[in-house]
Amino acid sequence: MNGRAHARTADTAAVALPETAAAHPRRAPAGGRGSAGPVALVVGGALSVQFGAALAVLLIPRAGALGVVTLRLALAAVVLLLVCRPKVRGYSRADWGTVVAFGTAMAAMNICIYQAIDRIPLGAAVTLEVLGPLVLSVIVSRRLVNLLWAGLALGGVVLLSGGGFDRLDPVGAGFALAAGAMWAAYIVFSARTGRRFPQADGLALAMAVGAALSLPLGLAEAGAKLAVPTTLALGLAVALLSSVLPYTLELIALRRLPAPTFAVLMSLEPAIAALAGFLVLHQALSLTDALAITLVIAASVGAIRSRTARMGRDATG
Repeated sequence: MNGRAHARTADTAAVALPETAAAHPRRAPAGGRGSAGPVALVVGGALSVQFGAALAVLLIPRAGALGVVTLRLALAAVVLLLVCRPKVRGYSRADWGTVVAFGTAMAAMNICIYQAIDRIPLGAAVTLEVLGPLVLSVIVSRRLVNLLWAGLALGGVVLLSGGGFDRLDPVGAGFALAAGAMWAAYIVFSARTGRRFPQADGLALAMAVGAALSLPLGLAEAGAKLAVPTTLALGLAVALLSSVLPYTLELIALRRLPAPTFAVLMSLEPAIAALAGFLVLHQALSLTDALAITLVIAASVGAIRSRTARMGRDATG
């Protein structure tokens, strides 16, 4: 990963944003071997981020939810800046605006989801959070059939809440939903950043922005606890698993997948989160919770198949 590259690669130019995906259907293969690589990157990133989140839950008693966010973003920023060594000259005001927006969405998403998982089970938090990407996919696709998948996902969320969020901590549920909105913004600005900056330069710069925004909050909550060696070591593990590896994989994948397809693929994360919660945190799922997560995943699969079929028809037509 050479962050000092001066020329934008073909992959960078091939980022398909929500508003341009339909105009450039050949930039994102609909299926077959061409899409296997980026899909594997997205799934690998999801595994990494959710097991990192489970580890973060164990770290919260040491540093607090905001302290964990600060450790995660600050340490990830240090790693990415050292590895990528991004150049800071030669970019327009619009380029920097995109990076700042990306970093702000990243910080807000992390703050909200860690506040959520401090209050409700990991699987439930991510199931609520994933509504953001799913709503994004419905909005940008503008196809009636996707309303069916959105309705199916909504049914899963209602089932998860037991007909009302009183079964879950309402504050935690609210933070999870807010994280979903920020996740949708993250997807959009991640794609735009990938188009404007070579390789992972934009990601490294955005991570630094997110770290700077979260630092005052983390220091206010945890203070000197953030400097305890064991806490720093755990924070570094969370940063690598939850930020450096998955965000890099996702940024690369977004150069070959349209943002809507990426958004619905990320809807598989509730199942991965539930698995991580069970294996790491011993958070067992009830049958109702398992059914709710299954409905959300079914909505994701339906949306992906619908998208793939449409792109296949466009390619042959």
